[in-house]
Amino acid sequence: MNPAIDDARQGESSLLPAQDEALRLAYAAHAPILINYLLRLTMGNRALAEDILQETLVRAWNHPEVRTADGQWSRGWLITVARRIAIDHIRADRVRATDVLDERIDEPPDGVDHIDRLIDSREVREAVARLPERLRSALIEIYFHAHSVSEAAQRLSIPEGTVKSRTFYALRALREDLVNRGFAE
Repeated sequence: MNPAIDDARQGESSLLPAQDEALRLAYAAHAPILINYLLRLTMGNRALAEDILQETLVRAWNHPEVRTADGQWSRGWLITVARRIAIDHIRADRVRATDVLDERIDEPPDGVDHIDRLIDSREVREAVARLPERLRSALIEIYFHAHSVSEAAQRLSIPEGTVKSRTFYALRALREDLVNRGFAE
């Protein structure tokens, strides 16, 4: 109808095949490297990495002016665009509220106060650290490293009976320390 519009459309259509071909070549040349780079940025999330790669190539297609003299997009430019898109996705995930399923809302809480457990475990570690070395080493071998009495005796180079008595006295001293500090009854 309008000759000026028809001429513009013909000009666009003659550019599109060349640009599409350049994009196919960019994908063939750069996609494997970009996907490996994006897998590292997305902590191995292949679906997200592929989404970012696709968005990167769409941006390349939308910006033909950044093509090099030979008509290709530079790898550095593609990597920069991919990194920026990945950063945007990561930031968006951090701000996005997590969905809570209805089943979890109806469930009663587990009744465990994790803060109290953390405080208690810290106090126990500190109480163990306050034990004399000979008692602490026996206690650590038996309870923390889960060694048998004979294994602990070999590791500490002491008789098995000594390991048993040191463990007994270590537990008693540990209990007394925690009671005195108000963390045990």
